[in-house]
Amino acid sequence: MDGADAVLVTHEHFDHLDVAAVTAAAARNPALRIYAHEAVLKLLPDAAEATVAVGAGESFEAAGFQIRGYGGQHAIIHPYVPVFANLGFLISDGAANLYHPGDSFVAPDEPVETLFAPMNAPWATIAESLEFVRGIQPGRAFALHDGLINERGAAVYGSHLEKFSGTTFRQVTPGSVL
Repeated sequence: MDGADAVLVTHEHFDHLDVAAVTAAAARNPALRIYAHEAVLKLLPDAAEATVAVGAGESFEAAGFQIRGYGGQHAIIHPYVPVFANLGFLISDGAANLYHPGDSFVAPDEPVETLFAPMNAPWATIAESLEFVRGIQPGRAFALHDGLINERGAAVYGSHLEKFSGTTFRQVTPGSVL
């Protein structure tokens, strides 16, 4: 996170928040701001001065971008599993936007150009993911939550998402730059 001006945290799960890394980044850069649901910020007591609580429906500016929070709750995994706070973030520079739903299928109430689309998770099926993409109708979509899928499964999921959503879909290899 060196060089970052802002960090947006969708929710507290380890694949979306590395508490040690965020805390260390805030310690190295006193100007860094961390935006998340207030329930998530409680997990960052050592970076409290850098945190800003945001909620669903709230708009704010961070690092020169206009951002709006959506949702408020993680998708249900199973009735036995506790439900956590989750915010999706619609990020805009005034000319283009992208939406990261975190772990939810909450859609923003405005057009989305670039969507990070969940492909596989304990709370998601490919059918739900396809309906999510079809409902939003973004100009393009990139895979999100695809780390548990092997190459063959990713090809099938990606093919279905692109073929049946009418959206250009792409899976990105970790560490690559677009």
